[in-house]
Amino acid sequence: MNTVSALAEEGSAKAPLGRRAAAQRSPAITRRTTLTFDSTGMARVGLIPRHGRAITEFADLSQRKTQRARVGHRALTAADLIAVVAECLITEAHRDRRADGAGVMLAHPASYTAAQVGELRAALDAIGLSHVALVAEPVAAATWLEADRGPLMPGLALVYDLGGANLDITLVRVGAGCPRNPIVGEPIRSTEFGGRAFGALVAARAGNGTVPASISGALTGIAADELRTVHIRSSLKLVYRCLRMADVTMADVDCVLVVGGAARPVEVAQVLAGELARPVITAPDPERTIADGAAILARRTATADEEAAGHHHRHKPRGAHRRAATRALLLSRRTRRRLTRVAIATGMSAAGVALALALPADTVVAGLSQLGLR
Repeated sequence: MNTVSALAEEGSAKAPLGRRAAAQRSPAITRRTTLTFDSTGMARVGLIPRHGRAITEFADLSQRKTQRARVGHRALTAADLIAVVAECLITEAHRDRRADGAGVMLAHPASYTAAQVGELRAALDAIGLSHVALVAEPVAAATWLEADRGPLMPGLALVYDLGGANLDITLVRVGAGCPRNPIVGEPIRSTEFGGRAFGALVAARAGNGTVPASISGALTGIAADELRTVHIRSSLKLVYRCLRMADVTMADVDCVLVVGGAARPVEVAQVLAGELARPVITAPDPERTIADGAAILARRTATADEEAAGHHHRHKPRGAHRRAATRALLLSRRTRRRLTRVAIATGMSAAGVALALALPADTVVAGLSQLGLR
């Protein structure tokens, strides 16, 4: 699994829809979703040390068996580890002056239950990241679509998210008049498709091992690209299941948005376009599409908050500025004391927590794609 962080540049939130030039593409960084802790409890993301242990396989809260870790005297759950990754990336983004004034948004799979989202929310709040907003991955992807290809007519987009570990399929409303929660029906997630599943399929074919019954009859004497075509075609049963659950047909879908690191090969879009007979849209780098969309959302939120604060500032009664400054000072002192206690309890440095607290917000600025993120 990989973690993708992206930065939405100043002005990208106000750019005309569908007119984001290539030069305006936000910087993005991809790392392996691993965590290491040094002797002081300080965390680092994306490293596989020669000596010592890296924590992996913790980013998907929907998996029954996820990694836990012990740092100092505290046991960290999978949600805690995701929050630590977010903290590390936010701190890193804050070192870049372009991140000043940015909002923060963390993308998570749409298939997460309310309890799982609540667990992630609580883990972020516990280390002082209450300003980090949460968004479902297909909603972030649809935001990228609107910014890159809009303005869009009201309709339905099918988000086909083919990642390294799984396939997620979600129907999302796009265009003017979208509800607050634009997801239609129920998202579908499957580990039978994706980078790992395809790799296992190739290995099984090469070693005459066991392959899934749904495609085993089509494996004899075909090349890797043909094998991938068979693999993607087999996933269409999940697409049609998603449509049935939403009580719609492909005729109701306006476009198919293909995202995810395993969606780069041209065969993916070709099969979907040929079989579904709908326009298929793939970003130049589909692995970062969700992170880009989350970053755009975060920047828009930050911009809206700034404008609202400015409006409120202009209408404050006399004497309100002094009272607000006094409250902010008291809050700052109390918050520092509380977070220092948290930092000691978790084995993390108080300095690291303070840096995270100093951020106005993320995925930014940092549009983090579910710690699976991707």
